[in-house]
Amino acid sequence: MTMKAYLYSKCDTCRKAKKWLTDHKVSFEEVPIVDAPPSKEELRRIWQTSGLDLRKFFNVSGVQYRELGLKDKLPTMTEEEMLDLLASNGKLIKRPLLASDDTVTLGFKEAELEKAWGGK
Repeated sequence: MTMKAYLYSKCDTCRKAKKWLTDHKVSFEEVPIVDAPPSKEELRRIWQTSGLDLRKFFNVSGVQYRELGLKDKLPTMTEEEMLDLLASNGKLIKRPLLASDDTVTLGFKEAELEKAWGGK
């Protein structure tokens, strides 16, 4: 599977990640995360591949995160409820989200991208 890069065009961090991927000749399929967020099942697969805590997938600096009061709600939510919420609104998902069948990175940290995608 080609790596999917879930990006938001108005996000500086996403633009940096896209430039990094392009500069490093990493093949990817760009998916507009706000217009076409990953489905619940896609998110479940990405999350399980990542090995990360599901709460790490939330964009904690986003307006919707604050408006929905998720800081207080997440600790008591089930995984299913979190996946439903993430799938319902791409702005709730931490970005950029880069995912292939066996590798997932969240956010833009050049060293992490180099380690995960530099040799692909």
